[in-house]
Amino acid sequence: MATNRKRRSSGNGDYPPLESAGYLVRDAHRAFQRLLEKRIAAHGISRGQWYFLRVLWTQDGLSQRELSGRVGMMEPTTVIALRSMEKAGLIRRSRSTDDKRVTNVWLTAKAKRMRGEMLALARGINEEACQGVSREEFDAFRRAIERMTVNLDRVKR
Repeated sequence: MATNRKRRSSGNGDYPPLESAGYLVRDAHRAFQRLLEKRIAAHGISRGQWYFLRVLWTQDGLSQRELSGRVGMMEPTTVIALRSMEKAGLIRRSRSTDDKRVTNVWLTAKAKRMRGEMLALARGINEEACQGVSREEFDAFRRAIERMTVNLDRVKR
């Protein structure tokens, strides 16, 4: 498959949404989010909390700044989300012993216990989305979307 192949064009100057990778990704992302929100809400988790839990389940004890960067949220938004997670008993925050200006975020036992069930739920949504998609098609999709991400990240602003 040629990587520099020209994309189909409608020829009349129009740019239909179904020819836009960005539109298609956004549309799929929204569908994933709608189903995820519905399923995690039954466990008392909001979508915003989900993003932080996903990161902390991988690496607990990150600083608020690191966590904010990995989730892709501005620090003030992170602080608000973490406050709600603290009230829900999902995290605790503590000052770093190395640098008192740094606050680390730690999962509570409650959040740690949820990990298996919540990740199984997310895996199930992915499996539902991939019904009728072969492993080869999924692998090609993953390579294509990773390449697009690299391409866009490389663009100078």
